[in-house]
Amino acid sequence: MATIKIILRKNYQKKDKTFPIVLRLTKDRKSKYLFTGEYILKKDWDETKGLARNSHPNSARLNNMLLKKLSEAHDAALKEVASNNKSSVSTILKRIKCEDEFDFFQASEIFLENILRRKKFDQHYNQKKRLIIFKEFLGCKKLFFTDLDVKLLKKFEAHLLYERKVSPRTAVNYLILIRTVYNLARKEYHVEDSNYPFGKGKIQIKFPESEKIGLTKEEIKLLEGVSGLSEAQQNAVNTWLISFYFAGIRVGDVIKLKWSDIKDGRLYYRMGKNKKLVSLSIPAKAKGILHQYVSLKKGQNGLIFPYLKDIDLKDNKRLLIRVKTITRNLNRRLKMVAEKLGIEKKLSMHIARHSFGNISADKIPIQMLQKLYRHSSITTTVNYQSNFMHKETDDALEMVINF
Repeated sequence: MATIKIILRKNYQKKDKTFPIVLRLTKDRKSKYLFTGEYILKKDWDETKGLARNSHPNSARLNNMLLKKLSEAHDAALKEVASNNKSSVSTILKRIKCEDEFDFFQASEIFLENILRRKKFDQHYNQKKRLIIFKEFLGCKKLFFTDLDVKLLKKFEAHLLYERKVSPRTAVNYLILIRTVYNLARKEYHVEDSNYPFGKGKIQIKFPESEKIGLTKEEIKLLEGVSGLSEAQQNAVNTWLISFYFAGIRVGDVIKLKWSDIKDGRLYYRMGKNKKLVSLSIPAKAKGILHQYVSLKKGQNGLIFPYLKDIDLKDNKRLLIRVKTITRNLNRRLKMVAEKLGIEKKLSMHIARHSFGNISADKIPIQMLQKLYRHSSITTTVNYQSNFMHKETDDALEMVINF
């Protein structure tokens, strides 16, 4: 016979320090869990009784609800065993409607809490935003895993591509997020695999090739010699050029550079994306731009650029939001400069990295480019640089048609 007990699920903790209260169903040494939807502080939980202590403000009402759920679960388990002597823990759990109790968005909340605990604030911001968009598309607050099927995902993908006009790569990011949350529910909360919508013959996630186009030498020279800009526009151009001169430093790292990061003619900084330490010699062109900001050393948190001078750099959440706002403003001003110079390509902070790749092409050994890009794997560098290495294919084409 299966045993059912009310327990505190201690392997997941919400931001408010509470833990989920669950029913644990055990049969033949296999356990699965039924979420009650209630959360409680550890100090308010009586481990022995499997109930809330009197210290909990609503202990009586909560305990009554938990005991009712426990009784209903026992009844459902007895009915299942009576109808099928070979009932497994999964079939019993299905009888008491685990799927209806623990839905996709409950799992997504746990997923987001896990990201926050790892202090991945940027990732948390992006994934939370995507989940909100998914919930808005559904038009409901609950999504049972039995309803999360191939048909629904294809509708959502079409919505992203043709109504929200996102890129195919961005649409893939949404599907990866949904799959990750679903896999969390399968692994940790034993959601049934029978309805899993991903895999062969279902939704197969394939990364589309993304177009990476960088500026040419001539276009970068236009940026280097531009004049007649507003102060904000010139700051945007200077920020872009510093990123380019240092092999495409990401915008979040550029605007957080400090004067203390410069030692003995070299730039030392830790990348925000993967926490790698980087050391690069400061090119003469970069020194010229940096010299323009020396007079601003005082009163801006020791930062080279003035964008974050009034921000507490230890407040990660506020810093994240501010960096995104600054990036939007920089890109908006760069677009104005591009129009002024007649540059037809989309000029943004991220294209500085592509521009370095475009100009380096096949001139630099791939191992050296790996160091400059700070890639963990040389395969990543090869795949990235293949977007800009066209000489061999161009020569081959010319050899065939030039007759």
